[in-house]
Amino acid sequence: MQNQKKKNSSRKAILIAVFSIAVTLAFGFDREQDTKPPKPMNVIFILTDDHRFDFMGFTGKVPWLETPAMDQLAKQGVWVRNATVTTALCSPSRASILTGQYAHTHKVVDNFSPLPDNLNFFPEYLQKAGYRTAFFGKWHMGHAGDDPQKGFNHWESFRGQGVYYNPLLNINGQRVQYKDSTYITDLLTEHATTWMSQQPKNKPFFMYVSHKGVHDEFMPAPRHRNKYHGKPINYPSTINLTATEKSKLHGDVCKSPIAAMVKNDTNYNVKDIPQWVWAQRNSWHGVDFMYDGRVQFDDFYYRYCETLLAIDESIASIRKSVEELGIAENTMIIYMGDNGFLMGEHGLIDKRNMYEESQKVPLLVYAPGMSHNGKPLEQIIQGIDIAPTVLEVAGITKPANIQGQSFLPLLQDKQVNWRNKAFYEYYWEFSYPQTPTTLGVREGAHKFIFYPGLWDVSEFYDLSTDPEEKKNLYRHPAWQPEIARMRNELWKWLQETGGLQIPLKPITEKRGDYGTKGLY
Repeated sequence: MQNQKKKNSSRKAILIAVFSIAVTLAFGFDREQDTKPPKPMNVIFILTDDHRFDFMGFTGKVPWLETPAMDQLAKQGVWVRNATVTTALCSPSRASILTGQYAHTHKVVDNFSPLPDNLNFFPEYLQKAGYRTAFFGKWHMGHAGDDPQKGFNHWESFRGQGVYYNPLLNINGQRVQYKDSTYITDLLTEHATTWMSQQPKNKPFFMYVSHKGVHDEFMPAPRHRNKYHGKPINYPSTINLTATEKSKLHGDVCKSPIAAMVKNDTNYNVKDIPQWVWAQRNSWHGVDFMYDGRVQFDDFYYRYCETLLAIDESIASIRKSVEELGIAENTMIIYMGDNGFLMGEHGLIDKRNMYEESQKVPLLVYAPGMSHNGKPLEQIIQGIDIAPTVLEVAGITKPANIQGQSFLPLLQDKQVNWRNKAFYEYYWEFSYPQTPTTLGVREGAHKFIFYPGLWDVSEFYDLSTDPEEKKNLYRHPAWQPEIARMRNELWKWLQETGGLQIPLKPITEKRGDYGTKGLY
């Protein structure tokens, strides 16, 4: 009898255990785990300067360009294929990232405009929620120099664009001069990983690494110098589109078969190239007179790619530190460019305009549970969406003054109502008058570009058939209804967001105001 009772008791215990395991498997947690609040996620935001959207190894744009860390982020995480900025210029774009607002809202419309006192940067909200925050690198907004800014517990920056070698850093208010050929990308990476290792385990952190690279004048790390020199360059098919008999192309561009091809290719609508594009070719931002003729195109191209290599190594170092610290399962890493960069497209270099290579930027996101199995995210994400996304990751409700929206649900493969348009604005600068004020909207494969106050032709492209923007369809009769609709969408956006008045700013500064070459 006693043995039978013991057997029954054992069976009962086994059944209870089996039931408990079944519940755990069915719901993915047990009661004790269910009562624990989720641990706040750390966020690392890495921003580079002038990195165009397609100069990464995995895109295949430059066959010999090696970016293993970026490739790994894209494979293991999410590559946002259609990431764009709202203004392709350093200061306005960076202000939009930090505020979640369009340039005409935050009023940092150029590289000189002072920062309005009423601006709120999203790290301020993170601090209030208990996050430790840090900033490393280029600030470059509102002529604020290198002074510590609100929203950051730890601060390391430099004045203006800074320098690639032997930088002077402002570290929490104290200036430190580095020597012995110290390379800025490596230095910022070292300081960032050290700070990360010093953070308490019971507090989440937000770390903003803002690299100088790959801004001109491009200077690779010593270990990368001349790594790519001599490699074949795949010149863009539009590089000679605006060439004339007087054009003096630098380097091997003049030997390219593209020049002969242009005259016979019916895909080119040469007569509807805006006049400002023709004029800019032989200017500071054109391939015929690059930076006042100080550099040849091929060297320019190679140095850009070589300077990118240290950026890629920085990503690898930061990821390695995250793994070694044991926080990989609770850390999101976001990599982004502040604007794109033309490398000869339309006969131009630099950014500012709304062409693909200028408006689109790299955006890679890695975090546990947010992989798309190597498939890119196709929705349009803009710089104004970074702030609300990081805030949602931290469990913070989006403030009403933020105009972007969180794309965290898209990273989690959730079905959400998402925008189908990307708006763009750039305001004419006194120091760089070659590029006019530019407003525009892209929707799906269609792009409309408008130049207010300029006696010049507007632009309309069907990117599905014309990804290189060779054929301006603005005067084409068949596209007039679509152009009219998109023009109305542009004005509606400006009206609804308070952007119908161009925010002019008094300008007295000139190029080289900080005493450094290549300030802009």
